[in-house]
Amino acid sequence: MPLSPEQDILEIDQDASVLRFSPQAGGRLLSWIIDGEEVIHWPEHADWSVPARIRGGNPLLFPFLGRHRVDGKIGYWRDAQGTVRELPMHGFARDLPFDAHADVQRAGLRMVLTDSEATRGFYPFGFRFEAAYDLVDARTLDVTLTTTNTGDTRLPYYAGHHFYFTLPHTQRAETSLELPRTERCHQQEDGSISAAEPGAPRYTLDEARIHDRFHCLVGTPDQPVRLVAPGLKRVITIDLQRPGSVPWYSVTTWTEKPESDFYCVEPWLGLPDAIHNGRGLRWLEPGQTEAAALRITVEKTG
Repeated sequence: MPLSPEQDILEIDQDASVLRFSPQAGGRLLSWIIDGEEVIHWPEHADWSVPARIRGGNPLLFPFLGRHRVDGKIGYWRDAQGTVRELPMHGFARDLPFDAHADVQRAGLRMVLTDSEATRGFYPFGFRFEAAYDLVDARTLDVTLTTTNTGDTRLPYYAGHHFYFTLPHTQRAETSLELPRTERCHQQEDGSISAAEPGAPRYTLDEARIHDRFHCLVGTPDQPVRLVAPGLKRVITIDLQRPGSVPWYSVTTWTEKPESDFYCVEPWLGLPDAIHNGRGLRWLEPGQTEAAALRITVEKTG
């Protein structure tokens, strides 16, 4: 897998499972390979000049995810006092270096971002944001996002994942996504969220109705999210009901182009522009900590 020589790549492995990370490039999980087969996609020719634009791995979305806008201008948000601030789409975490801490007891890695001069102009809050990855076994990965308010004022946030799962584009029609009870919506041209439609329990990935769509969870999920890929002889299960986790708000489905050999399934704590529309917006009091956990299991079929 071609990687930039300028990046410090950390590798975590257990049996036939290998995770690769670049803490300096936004605390990003780059790839997950099991038995030599790619589960998390990484492009063959990645352009490291702008790491946030690389279509692969798992970019971390924090403190806000998606597009936010003020008076029609994308990339801005208004705080409770009426101050308008600039903030990139999906937040700034994916553009900043994280401190890495290997777990010597288990096959795991913790990457930490704290507030600094680089963040306070966008987001004037004291915080500690940690992404923890733990290989439970060769085919099971626990991922936890932990946010702590280290400041003296209440802090707004809604974080998320952007998993790029490997899938040849020719296999979309035969690959299905199974979901618990959801309502489906999307972000409209003016930034507002569309009226919700009843979500289906199953979609195939060639369906236009799930491209760039938010599947908002209704109540407590009664089953995990499952990506069933017969062409890869693979079933990926995403368990969003982990002990001690705050509730996930939605699962977003997206891919870039008809010929893209990946499909993104993204658990989110809120919806785009939640800082203004309130859809999943979370608040942390000074000293408060919250964790959002999930478990990914990859099964071989056939």
